[in-house]
Amino acid sequence: MRSALEGIRVIDLTEALAGPYCTMILGDLGADVIKVERPGAGDQSRKWGPPFIGTESAYYLAINRNKRSVEIDIKSSEGQATMRRLLEKADVFVCNVRAIESLKKVGLDPETLRALNPRLIYCSITVYGRTGPYAGRGGYDLVAQGEAGLMAATGESDGEPMRWPVAIADLTSGVWSAMAILTSLYVRERTGQGQCIDQALLDGQLSWAPVMASQFFATQQLPPRLGNRHANIVPYQVFRARDKHMIIAVGTEGHWQRFCDLLQLGDGVCDDPRFATNGDRLRHCTELTALLESIFIQHEAEHWLEKIRLAQIPCGPINTLDEALNDPQVLHRGMIVEFEHPMGLVKVLGNPLHLSETPVTYRRRPPLLGEHTHEVLREHAEELLKEQLLLTGIQPAVTMPLGA
Repeated sequence: MRSALEGIRVIDLTEALAGPYCTMILGDLGADVIKVERPGAGDQSRKWGPPFIGTESAYYLAINRNKRSVEIDIKSSEGQATMRRLLEKADVFVCNVRAIESLKKVGLDPETLRALNPRLIYCSITVYGRTGPYAGRGGYDLVAQGEAGLMAATGESDGEPMRWPVAIADLTSGVWSAMAILTSLYVRERTGQGQCIDQALLDGQLSWAPVMASQFFATQQLPPRLGNRHANIVPYQVFRARDKHMIIAVGTEGHWQRFCDLLQLGDGVCDDPRFATNGDRLRHCTELTALLESIFIQHEAEHWLEKIRLAQIPCGPINTLDEALNDPQVLHRGMIVEFEHPMGLVKVLGNPLHLSETPVTYRRRPPLLGEHTHEVLREHAEELLKEQLLLTGIQPAVTMPLGA
């Protein structure tokens, strides 16, 4: 086996971020992902710029490798017939069309497709899911971030609620959806049957709050906005050195003792009853933070980080994005991928999965709109012809390689 999902065909009727991120993960794992796009327009994210590389947005290029693009008008009778032909032999269908009525109108609702292909795994990605009082309501990543309760606890204590700097609800839903699809493929190996997946951005965003929710259930107290401080551990936060910010995470009492020793804090801190235990330090966080800030500002970040690493206390710099993308550890782990593209050289982030026997692969650059329409439809016609010949007992003739 060269790829984990070799031989799995995914029909991808999604656009924007959550769905395409999910199907890119499947493509990286070896699935044949066929991206179905609106004729002449395509995925809306193709125009989400600047910046652009040629006619393609950097946004679109980031999340659409390892796919083949076909243009199909699913509102036309011909397009609907084409979709049925593709889906009756597919393994997975991923869709982010919000309104179930719209899907029923074009014959792409779960009941219709599961009747057509009982082995099909049908993955729906919407903001609120297919059930409940908000089912069918529209929304975006930012709306899910706000409604899930995490924005209210994010930001400085005297500031306003803050969103994540990336579309974390979309990305999370992409990962959860991929996990659900992989689970469903495993179940199908034992049962022979597909199933439906109902993934909601709101659910996925709320999944980031297991500890926060548990503490609320225990105390009925809302989590405060803490900025860069930890809710339960001190010191475990951002500090400013002379040249830049850094993170120091003193997570255990053993760490604290070594931390005191390397900073030569002396009796004034180490034996101060206000800082004796983590609970004490949490109650007196303001005083301890002020003391440590007055020390760290005296030298550059690397001076302190070198000492703290030697003491085996977790720490690190706060890098700018360019520093992170050029970090030797990031480069060594293969997290930057380059593609030759008709629009120019494309650089994107790689896949963080590292599998010893079935590693991820980067076989296809992000496709141009409709680039593979004829290739995919011809392949499908040839596959059907071969099946018909085999059913009649006729050995199919050797044909040119598919996709040639």
